[in-house]
Amino acid sequence: MEEQQLVFLKMFVLFLILPLAAATEDGPSYDYSGYIECKNEPEDPLYNGGMVINQNQSVSSTFMLPNLSGNTIYSFSSWVKINGSNATTIKASLTLGNDTKMCIGNVIAKSECWSFLKGGFVLESPLNDAIVYFLDSNGYNVNVTLASASLQPFTHQQWQKDQQNSIDKERKRAVTIHVSDEDGNMIEGARIFVEQTNRDFLFGSAISKNILGNLPYQKWFLERFNAAVFENELKWCETEPEQGSVNYTIPDLMLDFVRANQITVRGHNIFWEDPMYIPSWVQNLTGDALYSAVKSRIQSLMTHYKNQFVHWDVSNEMLHFDFYEQQLGQNASLEMFKLAHETDPLAWLFMNDFNVVETCGDLNSSVGAYVGRMKELEEGGVTMDGVGLEGHFTIPNPPLIRGVLDQLAALHLPIWLTEVDISNTLDQDTQGKYLEVVLREVYSHPSVNGIMLWTALDLNGCYQMCLTDPNFQNLPAGDVVDNLLLKEWSTGVVNGQSDEDGTFSFDGFLGEYMVNVDIGNMTSNSTFFISKGDETTHYSIQL
Repeated sequence: MEEQQLVFLKMFVLFLILPLAAATEDGPSYDYSGYIECKNEPEDPLYNGGMVINQNQSVSSTFMLPNLSGNTIYSFSSWVKINGSNATTIKASLTLGNDTKMCIGNVIAKSECWSFLKGGFVLESPLNDAIVYFLDSNGYNVNVTLASASLQPFTHQQWQKDQQNSIDKERKRAVTIHVSDEDGNMIEGARIFVEQTNRDFLFGSAISKNILGNLPYQKWFLERFNAAVFENELKWCETEPEQGSVNYTIPDLMLDFVRANQITVRGHNIFWEDPMYIPSWVQNLTGDALYSAVKSRIQSLMTHYKNQFVHWDVSNEMLHFDFYEQQLGQNASLEMFKLAHETDPLAWLFMNDFNVVETCGDLNSSVGAYVGRMKELEEGGVTMDGVGLEGHFTIPNPPLIRGVLDQLAALHLPIWLTEVDISNTLDQDTQGKYLEVVLREVYSHPSVNGIMLWTALDLNGCYQMCLTDPNFQNLPAGDVVDNLLLKEWSTGVVNGQSDEDGTFSFDGFLGEYMVNVDIGNMTSNSTFFISKGDETTHYSIQL
């Protein structure tokens, strides 16, 4: 029976596939294209189809792949359409043998236009006769029409090379220092010492009230991070556990600490849609009483902290939960965002949710669902300022992460990974290994503006993943962060001498620098900032 089904499926193969031999170290660079609008006609396939040739539009619920090699990363994309009148969220699921399936992408498919699906998968071992199934939210097969499909293989070396090329372009810049005397004569042989003192890219961690008065915790944090978010201390259940008993003492002290040390801080969160984390007294309110409490919460919190937090997560995890809309009507979230903006106009307002980038199996948080919810708010008059992706990973899928970020980049908004960690169902060594995969993927993406780790150290440990033990000795995840943040992604110290033209050049990560130049009895100490740009930036020093 299984052989008959296999023969039947092969009769419905949508495309002929090129052999993997085309993938070499000189293969194509990664294509960061992403589309969030439904189009009348599909765009051309990425990579000219990659392994896919002789494409014909056919209706089927399956797509058969050829024999695939192991130790290979595959980027998969296609334009998708369905029959019928209703939009349907579907996922592409790859069979891995033994009835095991892996989600490799999802999309909200429509009948009147073409939607773009982008994702992919990593194979460590060869895979023969693999089949991609297109499934709805109930796990049932859905007939789809595919067009401009692409399957592009990358070696791990190629994938990493694309990451590094993106980092060099997006996170670094060429610098030339010119050294001259007071008359403008260029000086050869001047000793130059350059040190990066601050990073432009915001990379931080959640902190808890445990940091207050805890000098070892403070020292450890400040040696690494330039951004912070309070783990729980701003949440409604913490600041107003009983109606009318508002207390901001703890978050005030935490804010004093980060401000005193010039740390950028995000506001998390004004509301949380999950009833598990809503104060019990709030859940007992209805109608006007609930609306009044919601309004009071926004005005109290955002007036007290006006101009203090660069971002606010307004209505947390609204793709998965809808307590306030169930109680106050479908415009409840819209009114929350509007009032938040009116109360603190300078704060950037974010949606924030899980499983958007971590997996594609959760269809509540597909890229299409995220974009659709954001557009609903924008149509209601709300200006959305950023994309918040929590990033609670178990086993990361690099081409899926990159594909999701490509899609969301089409919104032309800053993307933040807001709560990155790796599940504690894995051992600490594996947590470190997977954290490095995630951090390299998101840091190298051109549209990611900041990364926050969800690694606040409480008396009982951390939410899922700690960077250190209670004595601030690194765990494997902490080693990963230090190696990347303090070494690989930091210019550190650069020194040398000016050449015959009086110049000294280097490539530096974006941020603030201190420079010392001296020759003979002449010396100069100054600072400069490397901002983003394609051309070489020049800095002149006169002795």
